[in-house]
Amino acid sequence: MDTALPDDAASARPHPLPLSEALLFWLKLGFISFGGPAGQIALMHAELVERRRWISEKRFLHALNYCMLLPGPEAQQLATYLGWLLHRTGGGILAGTLFVLPSLCLLIGLSWLYMAHGDVPVIAGVFYGIKPAVTALVVQAAWRIGGRTLKNRWLWGIAVAAFAAIFALQVPFPAIVLLAALAGHVGGRVSPQAFSAGGAHGAAAASAGRALIDDDTPAPPHALFSWARFAKVLLVGGGLWLLALGGLWALFGWHGVLTQMGWFFTKAALMTFGGAYAVLPYVYQGAVDHHHWLSATQMIDGLALGETTPGPLIMVVSFVAFVGGWTHALFGPGSLFLAGAVAATAVAFFTFLPSFVFILLGGPFIESTHGNLKFTAPLTGITAAVVGVIANLAVFFAYHVLWPKGLGGRFDAASAAIGVLAAAALFRLRWGVIPVLALCGLLGVACRLSGV
Repeated sequence: MDTALPDDAASARPHPLPLSEALLFWLKLGFISFGGPAGQIALMHAELVERRRWISEKRFLHALNYCMLLPGPEAQQLATYLGWLLHRTGGGILAGTLFVLPSLCLLIGLSWLYMAHGDVPVIAGVFYGIKPAVTALVVQAAWRIGGRTLKNRWLWGIAVAAFAAIFALQVPFPAIVLLAALAGHVGGRVSPQAFSAGGAHGAAAASAGRALIDDDTPAPPHALFSWARFAKVLLVGGGLWLLALGGLWALFGWHGVLTQMGWFFTKAALMTFGGAYAVLPYVYQGAVDHHHWLSATQMIDGLALGETTPGPLIMVVSFVAFVGGWTHALFGPGSLFLAGAVAATAVAFFTFLPSFVFILLGGPFIESTHGNLKFTAPLTGITAAVVGVIANLAVFFAYHVLWPKGLGGRFDAASAAIGVLAAAALFRLRWGVIPVLALCGLLGVACRLSGV
C-alpha cells in the first residue's frame, strides 16, 4: 500500500514550533519511553520524523550517530540534542530533564515500595511477569531499528560482525565503536552510496514529507560553532559539578555517603559506553562489594525495576542510591524516605550532568558536518554496529529470563509463555508498551499466586 503523503502535504513544511508544545511532548515522552534505548529512539523517530515532522530523517540520524559515540544514555542525549536544536540551550536542558524526570519520580516511589513492602507476593509476581515482556520489547526494538538501518549488505555485515564480537568474543563496546567507524570510513570510500544517509534511508525520508528542520535547512544561529561558546559551556558545566560535589564534601566530609555517591557515579557516567549494561558490572562492584550501599539481591531487583519503568535504564543508579541512603539512614531512622529520595536525586544529577555538557559542547560542531560523507560514513557504520549490540542484549535478556539459574537449571516454561504472548501482542496485534506490560504483570501475579 502506498503510504506517501499527498504532494501538497509532502511539500508543505510544518508551522513554527512553540516551546510550550515541545515541552509537553518531551514530558509525555518521559512517561511512555519504555523498551530501552532502542525502543525510545524508535519512538522518537516515529513521533518526530514521521508523525510531527519536526526534523528530517537524515538530520535525526546524524544527531543519533553522534549520541551513539558518547558515554551516557543515548536516548536522553538525543532528546537533549533535538531540544537544543529546536529551542536553543534552554530547550535542550528542559527536553533532557523532562525525558528522565518521570522515571526518577517513579523509581523513587517504587524504591520506597520495594524497601517498605518488597516481600508482598503480588509485587514479586508483577516483577516475574514483566521480565519476559521486557525481553519481547527489546527484540521488537532491535527489529525496528534494524529495519530502518540495515539497507544493504555492507551494513548487514557490520551488524553481524558486531553481534559476534560482543556475544562470542566479549569485545569491549568502545572497541566495537572504533572498528565500526573504521569500517564506515573505508566503506564510504569504496561504496559511497551504501554509507550515505540518503542511500540507506531515502525512502523513509521521502514518505515523511518536508520537515521543520529539513535536510537543506541551515543550522540556526545558536547552533553555529564558536570557541567562546565552547569555553562558556565547559566552564559552566565544570563549575556546576565542582559546586555540587564541593557542597557535599563541606556538609558531609569526603567519606560521607552522599559525597562518595557523587564521586563514584560521576566516574560511572563517563564509562557508560554502549548503554547501561556496559557499565553495570562496574556499578555492581562499587555499590555492592566496595561501598556496601546495597546487597547483590537488591541490585538484581533494582535492575528489574529499571527495566519496567520509562526512561533510560541507567536510571537504575537512582534505585542504588535510594537503597543506600535508606539503609545508611542518612538523616536518622525517622527520615528514611527523605534520605533515599535525596540520595536518588543527587545521583541522578551527577549521572546526567556530563550528558548535557557533551551535547551542548559538541552539538555545534556536529551540525556543521551533516551531509559531509567524510564524517557521516563512519557514523553510519557505528549505527549498523549498534543494531548487532542490541540483538546481543535481546539474547542476554532471554537467557536470564528463561534459564534464571543458568543453562544447567530448569527452563522456565511459564516465563517463556508470557514472553511469547508479549511478542504476539507487540508484533501481530501492535499493542502499545503499557498494555503489554500491564497484561504480563497480571499474568505474573497469577503464576506466583497459583504456585506455577
